[in-house]
Amino acid sequence: MNLSDLIAVDAIFTDLKVVCKKQLLQILSEKAARLTGFSETVVFDTILKREKLGSTGIGNGIAIPHGKLPDLAKITGIFAKLSNPVDFDSLDDRPVDLVFMLLAPEGAGADHLKTLSRIARLLRNPDCIARLRQSKDAQSVYLALTQASDLAAI
Repeated sequence: MNLSDLIAVDAIFTDLKVVCKKQLLQILSEKAARLTGFSETVVFDTILKREKLGSTGIGNGIAIPHGKLPDLAKITGIFAKLSNPVDFDSLDDRPVDLVFMLLAPEGAGADHLKTLSRIARLLRNPDCIARLRQSKDAQSVYLALTQASDLAAI
């Protein structure tokens, strides 16, 4: 599965201004609700429930909040580049400025894990991270994500 199958340009925030992790997750949940047809509350509660198990802040200013929703049609991604990093209780205690939210159907066990792993590998690539942080608009972010993902698949 290519990243272009998971995320669209209209699912990308650039220069998002938030003051805390909760506000960030609320805004991403609002966008996810519009993209998936689920209620914002259901998406937010699902993501928050996963965060309570342990932070999805993986370090180096990156977080990958994720969760599973019943009857979701397909794995869906939302990306945010923050104007100012926020505390995310990350593994390295550094604030987060790049966030990739991933939502998967409840029955997508192996596919969900493979996709999560692929996104984590992608967001550990220094060239991809640099391109994402330098991107000024959603189209540039989309290209940075999808082109790096396509190269990693080769």
